[in-house]
Amino acid sequence: MLHIEDLTYRVAGRTLLSGASLTLAAGRKVGLVGRNGAGKSTLLRLIAGELAADGGRITRARRARVGLLAQQAPSGTESLIAAVLAADRERTRLLARLEEDAEPAAIAEAHEELDRIEAHSAEARAAAILAGLGFDEEAQARPLDSLSGGWRMRVALAALLFTRPEVLLLDEPTNHLDLESTLWLESFLKGYRGTVLLVSHERDLLNRVVEAIVHLEDGRLTLYAGGYDAFERTRREARARIARERSRQEAEAKRIRAFIDRFRAKATKARQAQSRLKALSRMTPIAPLATDSAVTLAFPTPEPLAPPLLSLDRVAVGYAPDRPVLKNLGLRIDPDDRIALLGANGNGKSTLARLLAGRLAPSAGEIMRHPRLGVGYFAQDQAEELDLAASALDHLRRLDGEAPEQRLRDHLGRFGFGKELAEARADELSGGERARLLLALMSRAAPGLLVLDEPTNHLDLVMREALVEALNEFAGAVVLVSHDSHLIELVAERLWLVDEGTVRPFEGDLEDYRRFLIDARRGMGERAGRKATLRPSRRDERRAAAEARAALAPLRRKAEEAEAEIDRLSRARAGIEARLADPVLYRGPAEEITRLQVALAETRRALAAAEEAWLAAQEAMEET
Repeated sequence: MLHIEDLTYRVAGRTLLSGASLTLAAGRKVGLVGRNGAGKSTLLRLIAGELAADGGRITRARRARVGLLAQQAPSGTESLIAAVLAADRERTRLLARLEEDAEPAAIAEAHEELDRIEAHSAEARAAAILAGLGFDEEAQARPLDSLSGGWRMRVALAALLFTRPEVLLLDEPTNHLDLESTLWLESFLKGYRGTVLLVSHERDLLNRVVEAIVHLEDGRLTLYAGGYDAFERTRREARARIARERSRQEAEAKRIRAFIDRFRAKATKARQAQSRLKALSRMTPIAPLATDSAVTLAFPTPEPLAPPLLSLDRVAVGYAPDRPVLKNLGLRIDPDDRIALLGANGNGKSTLARLLAGRLAPSAGEIMRHPRLGVGYFAQDQAEELDLAASALDHLRRLDGEAPEQRLRDHLGRFGFGKELAEARADELSGGERARLLLALMSRAAPGLLVLDEPTNHLDLVMREALVEALNEFAGAVVLVSHDSHLIELVAERLWLVDEGTVRPFEGDLEDYRRFLIDARRGMGERAGRKATLRPSRRDERRAAAEARAALAPLRRKAEEAEAEIDRLSRARAGIEARLADPVLYRGPAEEITRLQVALAETRRALAAAEEAWLAAQEAMEET
């Protein structure tokens, strides 16, 4: 279906592709990954014919259509459904032919062609795709120009999927989607009959949809079987193997150099020395496998605060006093909470995030906040607040002009900003670097609650993993809105469903939520959804929460005691092992050696018992 042979492409004196080759059979679904700036988007444009290569060639099956998502959002006064239908140019041409041509034979031929392309089901297919991407029946009749740029890009994606090209090229298709639409897209792509080449930073999407990963590195393409996790595992194993081979080679080279240095001047050994010198010159150094940049993130530790951090009682909130987006909110956030907000775009997730962050005032009800609670807020559109002419250091100075410069630099260092990057203008930063700057700005005052609304939009896979690690190490509470299911699964411990003008706990995990959405799309989800998210009265909820905290307290103490015992015994074991490794010990009495060996065995048994006790306490806490 698609064959790339010895492809070369240069831009502004830089070689992005050099001898790149790849063959994809018809119907294969493949993920394309690589570092930011490696040339992934450029490769898709080359395949689509939007760019001309400097060398090599791209061939595809005869008459195979290639579809690439347009970079410009569509606009105009036509309705969303009409814009999607118009994307099928063959259908549009045949319908126009029916209106213009009066010849019976031509009309019959046009009808045959329309049947061949299943034009009779076109409107239903277009409506289903739009619905999957978050547009209900009423929205589908609205004009394109009534939507924001992000929503119009969804329409562009719907139009591309509707045309069903034989080769479907997708470049970060989830950037403008919510979690619900991302899950729908995942299901759609699984059933897609054509060839798919997908550029994405969504680990779960790459694991669930594709059957192979193409890695673009140093201008070349390498195909790996399996999803992203399998690709990562294979790369780790390759790095370990190459490291072992390099170590062996370096040891051999060292041995040869030592022989040469020792016997070069001896006449009887000169020939052997020269022979080894030649062997050393023929030895090709084994290059290490490139590793992804190891930028880490670290949120500052907040001040410990007693629960609750924040509670809402019969709260309503909106952008007009008489038209609340959400109402009757009875919620509570404690210091150790990790909460993800679920619900389609437009249901009020961002509104709730702004309310929790103090950016929106309630129109009814009461919000109780801990008097010393600080909130760090990452908004979807927060990038617009950056001064592109200012550096990261300038931004921090404006927020905290009294702080010493070194303290500001230390804080930026937590988010991967070294000296040069901290002084670079914001317009010189990549999308991922700007996102890291925003994370640094929101956390500068060590807030006890982080409210993150789509923080991963411009982060690659490596940085998303760094964010997961940073959030899991953060000592405060987290409220998260994200279309990245991998991030939610690894960070969130509770799910809240924002739906039907209010917020309810969702009892279950993301797999349950996937099933709930599937049922809803089949027309059976409303009743199941209400049942799955049924919430007890506020009094029962408070009582249950108090009982849970009371039940958890002794378990937490047991876990902490076991952890302290593990730490003590680990130090004791290390001390004994160090004694037994000391050659001086074996010059003394054998009784001391025996005593230490017995003590080591007892310490190991005690350590195993302490670890079992810690695991049992952790499992009991999870069950509670």
